Amino acid sequence: MSEDLNQLAEQVKASIINCFKEVLTSDEAAAYCGFSKSYLYKLTMRRQIPHFKPAGKMCYFNRKELEDWLQSNRIATDEEISMRANAYCMQKGGRNGR
Repeated sequence: MSEDLNQLAEQVKASIINCFKEVLTSDEAAAYCGFSKSYLYKLTMRRQIPHFKPAGKMCYFNRKELEDWLQSNRIATDEEISMRANAYCMQKGGRNGR
């Protein structure tokens, strides 16, 4: 029972951190993104994820920048692609008829 309460307390703490803390540590950023710490480290080494190293050693992450990065490179749905294709064909058809 005590172990369950400790786990619940850790989950609540993590949720609060993710909602209100602007600057995250590597552990917090990995948990926030749902990555392992090793994968987050790999992304920072490849300079694929925005991060800060104010003292040249420890990495910190801006929560808003992580959100923006996570939502980059959006993949369109089949319906969106079809709508764009139809609009493009209609536009091309209108030009050729003139």
